[in-house]
Amino acid sequence: MPSAVAGAEAPPRRRLGLILALLAFAQCIYAVDYSIVFVALPEIRTGVGFSAQTLQWVVSAYAVAFGGFLLLGGRAADLFGRRRMFTLGLFLYAVSSLAGALAGDPTTLIVARAVQGIGGAFLAPATLSLVTTTFAEGPERNRALAIWGGAGGSGMILGSLLGGVLTGAFGWASIFFANVPLAGGAMLLAFAIIPKDAPRGIGGRKFDLPGALTATVGSTLLVFTLVQGPESGWTSPTILVTAAIAVVILAVFFTIEGRGPDPLLPLRLFRNRNLSTGTVVTFVFMGTFGALPYFFTLYFQSVHGYSATKSGIAFLLPCVGVLIGNLSGGKLATRFGVRATLFGALLLGLIGTIAFAFSVSPNGTYLQLVPGVLILSLGQGTIFTAMYAAATTGVAGEDQGIASGVASTGQQVGAAVGLAVLVAIANSGHEGLTGEALRVATSDGVRTAMWATVVGIVLIMLVVLNFRRPPAAPAAEEPELQDGVASAV
Repeated sequence: MPSAVAGAEAPPRRRLGLILALLAFAQCIYAVDYSIVFVALPEIRTGVGFSAQTLQWVVSAYAVAFGGFLLLGGRAADLFGRRRMFTLGLFLYAVSSLAGALAGDPTTLIVARAVQGIGGAFLAPATLSLVTTTFAEGPERNRALAIWGGAGGSGMILGSLLGGVLTGAFGWASIFFANVPLAGGAMLLAFAIIPKDAPRGIGGRKFDLPGALTATVGSTLLVFTLVQGPESGWTSPTILVTAAIAVVILAVFFTIEGRGPDPLLPLRLFRNRNLSTGTVVTFVFMGTFGALPYFFTLYFQSVHGYSATKSGIAFLLPCVGVLIGNLSGGKLATRFGVRATLFGALLLGLIGTIAFAFSVSPNGTYLQLVPGVLILSLGQGTIFTAMYAAATTGVAGEDQGIASGVASTGQQVGAAVGLAVLVAIANSGHEGLTGEALRVATSDGVRTAMWATVVGIVLIMLVVLNFRRPPAAPAAEEPELQDGVASAV
């Protein structure tokens, strides 16, 4: 399979390492942004004036907007140019981060977080599709995805580390100010490093406006329903109405897609078993492993009284484990196949999560957590790389943007739903508790959430079996990536 989409300017070999480094950096930016706010939430609540009921929307506004706009962002990358959508996403990140840092009231901060989510919806599929179209399917792409995945998987936990350190040293606004030069700098570098997009309108493909509108509105309402359901109650009028409207609009969307000549989401993509299975895997993965930073933070701060800075430092161990797993994932997928690699990594994550659940205690120590946290983070990092390698296998170059959007939708919706469900499980029965009773109940709740995560991991292991087995082929030495790329591994 060619390493670049037909009609696009092929990057010179000497620039491939720089391109991959920039894409990995962008992946790290939006992964950090997802998790950096968790440690800062207590400071944000008192500094901006959120209530206990509205504070969750600092996280949920990002998730709802991200999940709602992902299909639009993915197809826009295919039709209007991946570099254009990449830079647009970074621009939205920089502007909304500045607005968030300057916010003086809850509404402004929630709107800023929603715009960050929209930026992520354009950035995520553009970044992933740039990786998958720049590097040929197979060992070369696996190694590139290992670097990209290393930046993303580690960024989620690194965000918790930075959130603690920055909040402790400079206050909650610093976590948003930090994004401005990072996103702005990456945007400027993109014009110098990433090759120009093909002229717009090449090939006569048209933008599916009805599909874009119905997909965005329907997806946004669906994610809102799933995020708000545990808080409002699944039978509350708001949830029932938004769920019904979401189902109707999405039904209209799929009808449009089945009849249109240039659909936003070609339904034929779901005949690719790897893509459909990979989307389910990313959904459940983010609903389990993706929620871990929240529960790490809850356990460190609410049970053991860690400061924001100390909590951030405590995240160094899982950050290192995820990074090692990410960088190993590409090599393991090349040697053993993505299906076998995923299954083995999930087994490792399962063992680590069980060990972590047993070590959670109101009177436990950090050292008791080390074996479980290290093992599960190694598995988590390996899974993150391998699941995207599996999901994008066999997808045509001109569809890589929307395929990336589909897989990323599974990731983002899974994160929102999983966190909401696990938080509801962990907080069950805590009403009216204070002081020592609340601390003990919080520890018990974290442990219960970990056992629920174990069930989710077992479910992913069963889903992974649906990936196609790789075709038998003679063993071959893994090729080196062109020029500077191999040295970036």
